Amino acid sequence: MNSIVVGSGFGGIAAALRLKAKGHQVTLVEKHPDLGGRARVFKKNGFTYDGGPTVITAPYLIDELFKLFKKDPKNYIELSPLKIWYQFIFEDNSKFNYSGDETEMKKQIAEISKDDVEGYEKLVNFTKKIFDKGFLELADVPFDKPFFMMRQLPSLLKLKSYKSVYSLVSSFIKNEKLRRMLSMHPLLVGGNPFTTTSIYGLILYLEKKWGIHYSMGGTGNIIKGFEKLMNEVDIKIIKGHEVEKIISSGNKITGVRLDNNTNILADNVICNADPPAVYEKLLNGNSKNSIMFKWKRERMEYSMGLFVYYFGTKKTYQNVEHHTIKFGNKYKEHLDDIFENKKLNDDISYYLHRPSATDKTMAPAGQDCFYVLVPVPNNQSKINWSIQGEKMKNLVIEKMEKDLMPNLRENIVEDFYLTPDYFEKDLNTKYGSGFSIQPKFTQSAYFRFHNKSEMYDGLYFVGAGTHPGAGVPGVLSSAKVLDKIL
Repeated sequence: MNSIVVGSGFGGIAAALRLKAKGHQVTLVEKHPDLGGRARVFKKNGFTYDGGPTVITAPYLIDELFKLFKKDPKNYIELSPLKIWYQFIFEDNSKFNYSGDETEMKKQIAEISKDDVEGYEKLVNFTKKIFDKGFLELADVPFDKPFFMMRQLPSLLKLKSYKSVYSLVSSFIKNEKLRRMLSMHPLLVGGNPFTTTSIYGLILYLEKKWGIHYSMGGTGNIIKGFEKLMNEVDIKIIKGHEVEKIISSGNKITGVRLDNNTNILADNVICNADPPAVYEKLLNGNSKNSIMFKWKRERMEYSMGLFVYYFGTKKTYQNVEHHTIKFGNKYKEHLDDIFENKKLNDDISYYLHRPSATDKTMAPAGQDCFYVLVPVPNNQSKINWSIQGEKMKNLVIEKMEKDLMPNLRENIVEDFYLTPDYFEKDLNTKYGSGFSIQPKFTQSAYFRFHNKSEMYDGLYFVGAGTHPGAGVPGVLSSAKVLDKIL
């Protein structure tokens, strides 16, 4: 069986390895000169910046891929558990160190609202039930049959999947600070906490189950470890060439055409590329789209865009934790502007990543390495990022100077930023969305793009746009789904 994998993000690499372990001849095609997709690495003047995911959860999903070939993961990668997972900074500049230490968590919650300690315990217990169903039972099974979805509905309704994550948290927690903190997880996978189905509340428990880890040398070192493994097991890797067309005979996929006019024939094509872009750009309308599938595609709502500012400083900021999340004053209004109104808002929330807090190799000696991620509208907004990019950068610096890092501007020695334009043009995501389609209930499981194409034989999907969704555990699980259907 010959299989071609298009795209080398976590989902594509995991798919290539799982198919190889089943005896397929596998060719992996990546348009960039380096592997990783969203998890690419940028190296500038002694600083190492991870392009994408920085929060590693459920590390067993990574270990599994090495163990398929009887390899010890420790010979390829080094994952280090973090003591403090996130430091939250609220609008009044008070701080909360979020971790797996339940005694410390309850102590901090009591300092904010004694009445919410019991509610927090009940919330954790409830998210465990969602986790048991939504992750352990359903994350790696195919949802390509409507009857299978219908069989799950009673359980999902019992788990209040019709509620949003924020609404679910609010039914247990009364204090607004704590509500924001405990419902923020959808933002990690491209969703609005006020509209994302409460199924994604499972992330809260998933973190508690396995902790949060950092890959020494950056997330890019995991990609490097996977590349070494793929070379050892004879997966053919083609870099620096883009798939221009997926070739089909009728509705049967027969291979791909590269940008150098080379045709590669195959029995199957597995796309780690964004499903909407694949259907619109690579298949050239060969398929006779069913009315239902056309309707499904047209009604999809897409995740937010991302403004990502990378910078290095000539001094170290010892007071800044590895992961910091700062909430804006008008949190809900800001999210409404991002997801509904599609406009920029100066009252930003942001996530700040300081890998050099844990790993000194990420920056030159005595210096510090950062990236800050700001949720922004996707390119449905028609924002001109060639103008707004610099304005957003200056706003971000101004906010961080005020909140956390005095005199930041004068200490920056290296910087650049990415906007939704990068995600649209370089990563081929529709509207430059950071995480493909939104994780709403009506866009989850059976209602997402299927792992096995609804329209073509021999076409499959892994990654953020298919089941179970975005985030490292999600895309790695999508490859496990593929394992069961191919």
